[in-house]
Amino acid sequence: MKNKTSRRLFIRNSTLATLGISLFSPTIFANTLINDTSLSVNLDKSTDLRVSSLFGKHVTVKGKIFDSKGVTPISNAIIEVWHLSPNSKNKKYNTKIETNEWGEYCFITDFPNKEKGKSPRIYFKVSNGTKEYSTELVLTDFGADITGEHWEKNKQLGKKLYPIKEGTKNSSKITFNISI
Repeated sequence: MKNKTSRRLFIRNSTLATLGISLFSPTIFANTLINDTSLSVNLDKSTDLRVSSLFGKHVTVKGKIFDSKGVTPISNAIIEVWHLSPNSKNKKYNTKIETNEWGEYCFITDFPNKEKGKSPRIYFKVSNGTKEYSTELVLTDFGADITGEHWEKNKQLGKKLYPIKEGTKNSSKITFNISI
């Protein structure tokens, strides 16, 4: 007796296989993340800090750097970014990013590890040639927050002060503005 597969079963299985390949193909997945049209700043090799697989937990951080009054965006500001490596106690992921002509920056990185007794954090050092400012972005699985020091030095940003987090637990997008 021959085992014959029905045409309907064959079409269903082929469709599921094609869908699975298209949804989980690393190339398609990476291009979807990097070419996200909601990001106004293009990511390149210097702003994609991920070292774990594309399917690991990661966060995209974007925002603007403003002047000390919190009004005018600062172009060509230098932002140095670092955090604890995932599953490690070493500070890594150190990179420098330059803001574009509208004061915007953007990078994507693996979700940071946390220091003992603290939530995971991404550290920022911003400079524009005459001023320098350091701050940190506090991350959780449910949101993003700022420190009291960041609030005190950036409250002139008003509605742009607090970070906005979107996305899922494994793939988050955070808008984080800073004034210097």
